[in-house]
Amino acid sequence: MPSTPLPPQAASSAILERDGRFLLIRRKNPPAADLYAYPGGRAEPGETPAETALREFFEETGIAVRDPVLFATYDLKGKDDASPRFFLSVFRVLSDDTHEAVAADDAADAGWFTPAEIRRLPSPKSVRECAERLAEEIASRPAG
Repeated sequence: MPSTPLPPQAASSAILERDGRFLLIRRKNPPAADLYAYPGGRAEPGETPAETALREFFEETGIAVRDPVLFATYDLKGKDDASPRFFLSVFRVLSDDTHEAVAADDAADAGWFTPAEIRRLPSPKSVRECAERLAEEIASRPAG
């Protein structure tokens, strides 16, 4: 008898830009160990997706961010019905902070990457798709 798929778990990530570069972390733990991703993670009980994004960003980078704006959503299915499934909300965020990111919590490393660099990194498909949208956004900005 086939197993019933697990309900999706809520998760959020956040995209912070500085000078055309985006902050990514390299994950330490499964399910995305050694992949580069926007800082984020699973929601805690009672948390909104935006609250999750802000909390996880700070926990993984030490940078306080604000003003989350929904950028994309993904239904991330596991390898099989017994694997975790996530409903991921991706937010654009702002920060007044000029501090450098310090990898913490689930982050093994942190760095700032252009969309072109992100295309070449080992990363989930959702990260690359967001990077493509971000590249288009950057290309359409007026020169200034």
